[in-house]
Amino acid sequence: MNKSLFALALGTFALGMAEFQMMGILTALAGDLDISVAQAGHLISAYAAGVCVGAPALLWLRRMPLKRILLLLAVVIVAGNLLAAVSQSYYMLMVSRFISGLPHGAYFGVGAIVARKLAQPGREVMAVSLMIAGMTVATLFGVPVGTFLSTNFSWRMAFALVTVAGIVTYVALRCNVPDVGRLPDTGFKGQFRFLRTLPPWLIFGGVIFGQIGLYCWYSYIDPLMLNVSGFHPSALTWLMIVAGAGMFFGNLIVGRIAVSYKPSIVAAWVMALGIGVLAGVYFLASIQWVMVVLLFLGTASLFGSGSPLQSSIVGYSKGGEMLGGTCIQIAYNAGNAIAAWIGGLVINAGGGYLEPSLIGIPIVFVGCVLLTILYFRNERAR
Repeated sequence: MNKSLFALALGTFALGMAEFQMMGILTALAGDLDISVAQAGHLISAYAAGVCVGAPALLWLRRMPLKRILLLLAVVIVAGNLLAAVSQSYYMLMVSRFISGLPHGAYFGVGAIVARKLAQPGREVMAVSLMIAGMTVATLFGVPVGTFLSTNFSWRMAFALVTVAGIVTYVALRCNVPDVGRLPDTGFKGQFRFLRTLPPWLIFGGVIFGQIGLYCWYSYIDPLMLNVSGFHPSALTWLMIVAGAGMFFGNLIVGRIAVSYKPSIVAAWVMALGIGVLAGVYFLASIQWVMVVLLFLGTASLFGSGSPLQSSIVGYSKGGEMLGGTCIQIAYNAGNAIAAWIGGLVINAGGGYLEPSLIGIPIVFVGCVLLTILYFRNERAR
């Protein structure tokens, strides 16, 4: 990995920690602030709200050089997580989480554009996958470290760690990413013209349906592993490492495969793997070693489609590349939120922890179909 892509990956590492480490520190944080775990869970929603607001707000920076936008976003990463580390109340922490989410979608959108510009011809998807690798490393190593600091010292240390990662990101971007200029300004309305064509909507649909179907299962992986597969609570730490490893290797392997095949069909294959995983979970969840394998393959499927689609949307959103690159992150976060809601409805209706995986199968299948249509309609002949 060259220094420029490594610098971009540091940013996704910081964002990955900021997004996912909340799941591991909720109990400690809730106890310290004297709030319920359910209230602490709203801090996850505050981050997602920041993602959805910050992504379209990037349009106001469209005339700015891309490197300068990345530096500005790194500053916001530092500011939001530093504020979280020193927060003295629940509401102050809520605001800080919202601020922390603002740069998320924007960074992925701009970072994908810069990565593609830096890549050799034909290796654009691989470059984007290397950028996204930072987030998968965060789930594999960063989040467990943050959880350890929270458990043994203070939850504030977890946010302080993200703050340091944000500072390192700023320095690395400033020193190692060349000035790639700015995008041609097509005007505010011109940013939306690509939405008149079908391919972006097929990508957004593939993302949303794929995420909903797989996250119906993954949102409730904790109680599923404990209550159905019979794992001891002490096993959750290494199980989450297995999940992080799946995300890490899924992203990199698919990025390499996409060098030789069209991104849409690669993403469709990855989602098809997810369908097999969901079926396996439903029928084989009581066999522990099988569930470990399925956990690895399932998280590989979750993150494997990311780099092909994040790269593709830039190519299909001419004149509105930043909007396209950020909107796909909104689609991912919307899919995650809807999945947790659907899975919760199924469980509360008495379906148990296995049924969300069964419900997810036809939903993921729709995502596969949409991406397959994109392949045969727009990419097969190229």
